[in-house]
Amino acid sequence: MSDSQTPADPQQLRAEIEQTRAELGETVQQLAAKADVKTRAKQAIGDATGQVRQKLTDAKDQAAQAAGVVAERATTAKQQLADSDLPAPVRRPLPLAAIGAAAVAAVIVLIVVARRRR
Repeated sequence: MSDSQTPADPQQLRAEIEQTRAELGETVQQLAAKADVKTRAKQAIGDATGQVRQKLTDAKDQAAQAAGVVAERATTAKQQLADSDLPAPVRRPLPLAAIGAAAVAAVIVLIVVARRRR
């Protein structure tokens, strides 16, 4: 009743038993990790939080860049109006203020949208 693959040497048999125990221990640890729902949920939350923070940072950078472009254009337009030969009532700062307000509103909207997606 001896198995043809069972080693006859007791030392070799002990080595195989130790290897099997080690493999079984690793398998049990892997199964325990899969069954630990709380830890897996925390990991998923951490991953999602990191992604949201990265997207928020990207949105803030884009908004800041857009605000810079709008401010630069507003400054250029203001200078062009000041240098133009148009009569004074036509060269009002109101359009520039509207452009600036629109830029600020756009930045605020981008930030609010990014935070709501969190």
